[in-house]
Amino acid sequence: MGNPTYVIVGAAGGIGTDLCQRLAARGPCNLFVAGRDAAKLSRLAAELPAATVTARALDATDSGAVEALFAEASTLGPVTGAANLCGSILLKPAHLTTDKEFADTIATNLVTAFNVLRCAAKAMTQSGGSIALVSTVATKIGLANHEAIAAAKGGINGLVLSAAATYANRGVRVNAVAPGLVRTPLSERLTSSEATLKASTAMHPLGRIGEPADVGAALAWLLDPATSWVTGQILSIDGGLSCVKPR
Repeated sequence: MGNPTYVIVGAAGGIGTDLCQRLAARGPCNLFVAGRDAAKLSRLAAELPAATVTARALDATDSGAVEALFAEASTLGPVTGAANLCGSILLKPAHLTTDKEFADTIATNLVTAFNVLRCAAKAMTQSGGSIALVSTVATKIGLANHEAIAAAKGGINGLVLSAAATYANRGVRVNAVAPGLVRTPLSERLTSSEATLKASTAMHPLGRIGEPADVGAALAWLLDPATSWVTGQILSIDGGLSCVKPR
């Protein structure tokens, strides 16, 4: 049996980088890293010597580009695991959100997730595998000014449940993580503000915001064949924010 093959879309961000490092550290594998920033992907690929790495720049809202990526990955053997980490953060009340902002939020978060899931499921129908997506704590607890992102990520939750049912008999598992605020380049506008960071930290019962490793570890766990009896789950990786009331 050959080395496992993983396809990680949105790989060059904070969480994606951590996930790729964990997958590479497990042992020899075929790792396809994809996203919009070719330079960042090249740097990431160079930092993953433990894996056979292929970097591909693409726009994951383009279904044809995602399909071509999975077709290339499949030439090395069955795709073992796939994850979509494309995302955005728009914090605005609905009445101030423009049509373009809403459409961009849906495209960046939900359309990319659907494209990756569709292509991954097709690639895994013969041998099974694991698909991991990224939701948000804002789909589990009402947070002010999160209407657009909560709508997009809520779609991901529904996608996970339906696809998990559709593909279970083919050995394809579909899950997601739902993080709270995580310190990544994407959230830098929030975490770089002392006042905002202090308020966000206070909201999380464990007394800190998340780090990329917190979410990367959960995604790596979901992609591990050892979790072959886990599907249809949306794991809260949020420091207790969605279900625990701080003292």
